[in-house]
Amino acid sequence: MSNKDLKIEQHSAEELRSLYTWKHRAFELASIVLFWVFVAATAWKVVPYVAASPWLTLAAFLTGFIVADWVSGFVHWLADTWGSTDTPLVGKALIRPFREHHVDQRAITRHDYIETNGNNCAISVPWAIGCFLTPLDHGYHHLALFWVVSITSMIFWVMMTNQFHKWAHETDKERPLVVTWLQRLHLILPPEHHQIHHTRPFLDYYCITTGWLNWPLKKIGFYRGSERFVTATLGWIPRKDDIGLNAALTVAPVVEPLEKRPEHQLGH
Repeated sequence: MSNKDLKIEQHSAEELRSLYTWKHRAFELASIVLFWVFVAATAWKVVPYVAASPWLTLAAFLTGFIVADWVSGFVHWLADTWGSTDTPLVGKALIRPFREHHVDQRAITRHDYIETNGNNCAISVPWAIGCFLTPLDHGYHHLALFWVVSITSMIFWVMMTNQFHKWAHETDKERPLVVTWLQRLHLILPPEHHQIHHTRPFLDYYCITTGWLNWPLKKIGFYRGSERFVTATLGWIPRKDDIGLNAALTVAPVVEPLEKRPEHQLGH
């Protein structure tokens, strides 16, 4: 059976949208404020060291930019593949938006700044606090500077990921012209590249900052290998809650036939 012939069973967009609550929106707003406060404070702390180590600072900044693409893909894969909207702590907050996005790709274009970027800021706040608290005036200051700049760069681009993702789903008329140029240069996520991910059953090209790492990760089988490991060790069925049990069993890399699986394993 080809992927196009799979019988996909998904939650409705209305159901998923209804799970976005004012409490979570308040959490997102607080996360955005904390994120920008600590990132700005860290940048202010780093500035005096840049002139003395410009190449190290640039290398750290670019390292963070590339690592952010991997982080975006890994988190995207986790949220697409495992758990459900009922999963404690992360279900409604993190998993729900990804499930809604598969049902209604254009939903993200209707999200405001808070809803678009709040979750990524929440993930990044602990890292931002850690960078701010890292001392730079000791014997290992070059190593500390590289760490602080690369991690701050990474979380900044992780924060920008959903904005890049949103622009990838907007039309040329909706997005700023400079954004379209950056997409065509593949400096941020291009729409055509990202549409590969939206080919059902949503198995590949999870990186959504620039998408640079999608091809190499696919070639080495990173996600399929990770799914084989999780399924073999925990018995979980990848994408069960996103596309339905039957479709998930059909495309799972390693899974026993349904009739041979213990009843308790079918609940994951």
